[in-house]
Amino acid sequence: MVSFEVNARAVVLIYTPDFTTPRWVRDQLQTSGEVTVSRGFTFTADDLLDGPLGTDDDPEPAPPFRFRFAAHRDGYFQIPGRVFEIENDVLIDESVWLERKLFVAERNVGIFRRIAKVKADNGPIVIGGARDDAIPSASFYELLRTFPNTTELDHYASARVELILGEFFDSMRSARETYEAYLSRRRSVISERALPQAELIQAEIDKYVYLRDLITTWLQTATDYSEHDWQRMIIKIILLVLPKYVAVLENVKIADFYSKPGERRDRYIDLCLVDAAGTIDVIEIKKPFDNALVGRSLYRGNSIPTRELSGSIMQAEKYLFHLSKWGAPGERELTERYRTVLPGSMTLRVTNPKAMIIMGRDRGPDGSPALTSQQMFDLEVIKRKYANMMDILTYDDLLRRLNNIIASLTERREEPVASS
Repeated sequence: MVSFEVNARAVVLIYTPDFTTPRWVRDQLQTSGEVTVSRGFTFTADDLLDGPLGTDDDPEPAPPFRFRFAAHRDGYFQIPGRVFEIENDVLIDESVWLERKLFVAERNVGIFRRIAKVKADNGPIVIGGARDDAIPSASFYELLRTFPNTTELDHYASARVELILGEFFDSMRSARETYEAYLSRRRSVISERALPQAELIQAEIDKYVYLRDLITTWLQTATDYSEHDWQRMIIKIILLVLPKYVAVLENVKIADFYSKPGERRDRYIDLCLVDAAGTIDVIEIKKPFDNALVGRSLYRGNSIPTRELSGSIMQAEKYLFHLSKWGAPGERELTERYRTVLPGSMTLRVTNPKAMIIMGRDRGPDGSPALTSQQMFDLEVIKRKYANMMDILTYDDLLRRLNNIIASLTERREEPVASS
């Protein structure tokens, strides 16, 4: 049994053997110069302050052993690392109540030995207090709470046996299911405390507000720019607006083997996007004309896409077709051609490519609807028809997405920090 006595100058560990006589402690100190008690605390002969003699003359019952455990220093209990057989001294805030479970987990696992294994240096392990290098007390208690107990370790061991040997026993009960069921009943190991993310969220908000305002300013003078100007302007911000993409490829030459059977014909895609996995997608950026989406006249009661929208869809479909048909040779050729603009050693992949079309307005300069409710409904039907292969966005769709992102980030920034 282990307990701790805290006085004004030091902390003393009090140890009483549970199942053996005190003789073994004295014998161990005399033969090896040190002894490990309660499966977690190692002391030398110099640490021993008092205790039974370990002889037949000991009184019955024998008094406990008293070992020098920690000193008071700058608001911390300072424990030499050798007590836990590690190189790091351990500093524990003096407000923490000392008990065995702070140091030794179930199955006699030394907690500070585990922490020392993941620490990058031999500096002290600090628990609580105001030091910059301290592990918060709440985080340390969370570690103690979630440390694997005997039941969890037993379930895990059985699950490992089943993983390797399960195929040889048809009637073997599912240890893995038992293990997963146990984990699902156990309290989550994920902390309820929010991450210290306010500054990061504010930076994201500032970024998206800037991009929204920049696009809004450009739209106010849309007629002053050519389509090529719009492409050059939007491409400057596209990787910030669409963070899944990591690179933009311009004037991409691809092979067309179908327009003239037996011959290769080169086609050029104005812009392609490359995502973090190296997969290529196509993006079409058109000048934001107000009437570029659906016609004003009806065909059997329906609004139909304008020639410009239909042409853009057909153009994007052909690009996707030729990219897909080019296959592995095309991947190699494009990778080699754009190696200098790709991050790291990325390899380009053409895997079910998709397209994005940004064109037109559904709102007027004053924010009022530029399309009737019938036109908006039919435009949504057109978008849904092609949703499996391309995303059709108006410039107002893009602004709405940015506004929704800003609103979501603002709410997350203002959420109160939950205590664990």
